[in-house]
Amino acid sequence: MFHDPLFILVVVAVLIVLAILMLGIGSFGAGGKFHARNANRLMRYRIAAQAVAILLILIYVYFRRGFH
Repeated sequence: MFHDPLFILVVVAVLIVLAILMLGIGSFGAGGKFHARNANRLMRYRIAAQAVAILLILIYVYFRRGFH
């Protein structure tokens, strides 16, 4: 499983989503200028990264389940 490049790519994508989410939650909790300037941008980045992660998960499932 960890020798599969597509699986590693999926894990990296999910970890990127997690990092963006934690940064957004942390800035929300702290407030201040950083949150005021970047809250919407972080949300857009998270949504885009999450879409890529979901697409990669679907591709992984498609090729590993043999639905082709």
